[in-house]
Amino acid sequence: MSQPLEIARPPVYLVGAGPGDPELLTLKAVRVLQQASVALVDDLVSDACLQHLPADCRIVHVGKRGGCASTPQAFIEKLMVSEALRGARVVRIKGGDPLLFGRGGEEIEALRAAGIAVEVVPGITAGVAAAASSNLSLTHREHARGVAFVTGHAAADNHVDWAALARSGLTLVIYMGVSTVQTIEQSLLEGGMATHTPVLLVQSASCAAERRLRTRLGWLSQSLEASGLTSPCVMIVGDVAESAMGSDVAQFLAAELQEAALSRVA
Repeated sequence: MSQPLEIARPPVYLVGAGPGDPELLTLKAVRVLQQASVALVDDLVSDACLQHLPADCRIVHVGKRGGCASTPQAFIEKLMVSEALRGARVVRIKGGDPLLFGRGGEEIEALRAAGIAVEVVPGITAGVAAAASSNLSLTHREHARGVAFVTGHAAADNHVDWAALARSGLTLVIYMGVSTVQTIEQSLLEGGMATHTPVLLVQSASCAAERRLRTRLGWLSQSLEASGLTSPCVMIVGDVAESAMGSDVAQFLAAELQEAALSRVA
């Protein structure tokens, strides 16, 4: 007796939706979205990107935002596996790029452990979009020997060596650093990075609500507080940020600090 043919399941796609501008989606991302029957969507994915999903696609919002109530990662992985096993065309849509601070590695491992094929569709990460909107090169050869993408909100057992980064000569692109900005500033200064090192902050890169701020490392936390910028916000630290476009409160804050210092002397 012949054995019944096993029907091949479609792979699960991890799709990078980019930083928010739907025109920054890749052609492959659009094609994959158009074929989805179930979409698991992160908070930072814009509604405009979801317009490419079929009308009958089931959309499940699985938000994960720092400091906010978030969908547990274990639940997301379990849902992806269960939907894939029943034959759904599952698309996991992430802001930015799935493999850059997107928990993509954990989801790939969960799918592979369940015997499910997975394919990653890269997306433009917020750090690159922030640099592009400000017309700066993260690796300008006259100012940087390379670039490091760093999280400002690392796991407790995965300490960021800010002192080593301060000495590296690399442009630093810092994600999720708003809540820890004082620690980042102090640690980089203690590591030897100059007080006057340029810093560019970009909130909601590539979106209509994008805001930019130029400042200096020595008053980074004060500038951020004065500006009112909030997450999602990327910080670009290094000499390449000197020529970036944006509002500049550094001069105002420098004068304010100088005046405060003089008053103390008096």
